[in-house]
Amino acid sequence: MDERQRALAAAHRAATGFFEGLDERAVWPRAGLDEMLAAFGGPMPDEGTDAEQVVTDLATRADPGLVAIPGGRFFGFVIGGTLPAALGADWLVSAWDQNSGSSTMTTAVVAMERTAGAWVCDLMGLPPAASVGFVTGAQMSNYVCLAAAQNSVLRGAGWDMARRGLRGAPPVRFIVGADRHGAVDRALRFAGVGTDEIIVVAADDEGRMLPGALADALTDGGADAPTVVCLQAGEVHSGAFDPFADLIPLARRHGAWVHVDGAFGLWAAATPTLRGLTAGVGEADSWSTDAHKTLNVPYDCGMAIVRDPADSTAMFHAGGDYLIHTSLDPWDVTPELSRRGRGVPAFAALRQLGRTGVAELVDRLHANARRLEAGLRQISGITLVNDVVYTQVMFRLDTDQATRGLGAAILADGTAALTGAQWRGRAVLRCSMSSWATTPDDIDRTVAAIARLTAAGGPPA
Repeated sequence: MDERQRALAAAHRAATGFFEGLDERAVWPRAGLDEMLAAFGGPMPDEGTDAEQVVTDLATRADPGLVAIPGGRFFGFVIGGTLPAALGADWLVSAWDQNSGSSTMTTAVVAMERTAGAWVCDLMGLPPAASVGFVTGAQMSNYVCLAAAQNSVLRGAGWDMARRGLRGAPPVRFIVGADRHGAVDRALRFAGVGTDEIIVVAADDEGRMLPGALADALTDGGADAPTVVCLQAGEVHSGAFDPFADLIPLARRHGAWVHVDGAFGLWAAATPTLRGLTAGVGEADSWSTDAHKTLNVPYDCGMAIVRDPADSTAMFHAGGDYLIHTSLDPWDVTPELSRRGRGVPAFAALRQLGRTGVAELVDRLHANARRLEAGLRQISGITLVNDVVYTQVMFRLDTDQATRGLGAAILADGTAALTGAQWRGRAVLRCSMSSWATTPDDIDRTVAAIARLTAAGGPPA
């Protein structure tokens, strides 16, 4: 074997060993950052090392600092696993090493990405002609959509931002919900919008924007002001969905652009049993989602979906007289010029699952959340905080100190991983059902561990 083949063989051995040990591995890493810096740090060597040895050594040193995200009991943040076809496709993406911005040069990758984008729009009931830009994740897909929105509403007000910039531009109203994800504020900051410029609309106890509050906000700013309204499919703590069928027509009557942050929640539209949560969402102007969450592809696969591709290209059209342009090149709908073929694993995942399989996956994630909810209700001292309408489960103990202590104990125990947060001024623990690998047994083992740790009264000494 040549050096390339030997390095790949070493990676395959290490990956296979990692998968084989997932079920018994502590879910949270056993080594902290200082230990990992000690393992990998030190002066750069003067001489090189054989590629196979580098890969083998890297995997061995990394092992104590790895999180068992691909297993069935990682419930922290909102992080999916990786479907087998998506994993294999991702290895091919690295092997092929295609610069995937050009429809003329990297035709195979662009064809798979374009097809995956069309399939996602079909699954979610979004416009079939929408542009779908593949970016790193939901943070960047929110930025892409909101930057396109800002440019579009300014153009509608007679201001050419591409030529004149933002200095002296008419003020744009950005209206957001009180329980929006922080990625929205951060995306707006990238677009030159400060927090003092954002109009925040009240939400209900589950985090859903209140239609009356939106109506007041739209009326207060004047009928002609360029406006962008940001809605949400899947609140990151509660899993709640804004009432799109009520909110979007309100925004439309004021000529507003409507963006939906649906990092993990838009996938509810793919199954008949949960589609009602997204009723009306297809009437928006842009949507952000992230295939590494609910669709379970490797990291680095956000999707920025814009109803009118002309709005994407007006903001992101690539310059350079050496570039070859065709119709809707990938580099014309996102900020990136050079990038890997990150949409290929999404194509592979959709091919593996099919329409029925995607629906079954989303339904199974919801069923896992309901099973966890039922188990937690049987544990003395635990209070469920949210209505489990989708994939998120949030709970707490009587005091913030006890809640945080239980969270620390769960991570130290290693049976499962879930993460803490603040909700309505109280400490909570939150679980996100995001992985295809999670089984009913994983839920039952997690409930048993939480019950044992709750009864023990705190983290181990």
